[in-house]
Amino acid sequence: MQNISTTESTPSTTAVALITGGARRIGAEIIRQLHQQGYRVLIHYRHSRDEAQALADLLNQVRSDSAALIQADLSQDESIESLATAAIAVFGRIDVLINNASSFYPTPIGHATLDQWDELMSSNAKAPFFLSQALAPELSKRTGCIINIADIHARKPLKEHTLYCMAKAANVMLTESLARELAPTVRVNSVAPGAILWPEDAAELDSEGKQSILGRIPLARTGAPENIAQAVLCLLQNDYITGQVLPVDGGRSLH
Repeated sequence: MQNISTTESTPSTTAVALITGGARRIGAEIIRQLHQQGYRVLIHYRHSRDEAQALADLLNQVRSDSAALIQADLSQDESIESLATAAIAVFGRIDVLINNASSFYPTPIGHATLDQWDELMSSNAKAPFFLSQALAPELSKRTGCIINIADIHARKPLKEHTLYCMAKAANVMLTESLARELAPTVRVNSVAPGAILWPEDAAELDSEGKQSILGRIPLARTGAPENIAQAVLCLLQNDYITGQVLPVDGGRSLH
């Protein structure tokens, strides 16, 4: 299930954050900024080992024994509990869980499949729930935090992406429900990105599609992964916020 790139350590007094899908894109930027704030970081990845290893090597050059890798396929039910156990063992604690790993692609009506349902629901709702459940006792012991990476389309649907929007809507309800259930010892919040990075592979947009999106953004530009990481840090640092979904979208959700 998982590969851990470092030996187990004695428990540390330094806060530790586990970020799923942390090898690339937004996840990697969240890791870099948390590391700059003094966190030890656990970089979860599924397939992107080279990128994850390069990121860990860079961070460990800055501060030794401050970053480690964990590999797991979160679509495999048996992997989630094992991931939680292994993650705690690396540095002896987990203070922050950031559920960032996500699948995204169109599923137009008439062409959606059961496999697509399973993949989109699993990565965006099922895995975040069960990983949060598995780590809840540890996070409670640390007065920790969970931050879910949602999407503005959890509230306002995106054409031809019904399954993804449904899954992210479940992700938002996960945030709100866990915030009530895990209070007062664990805070749970969410960041909802808008147009931050253009999608890849099957979800890739042509120039017309990109211009259509930019035309609906009051700030008339895309954001950057740094904007999402800054929102995550804000929610971590303010200890009187829980159960909230923070849009980071250049004003697009105003439409």
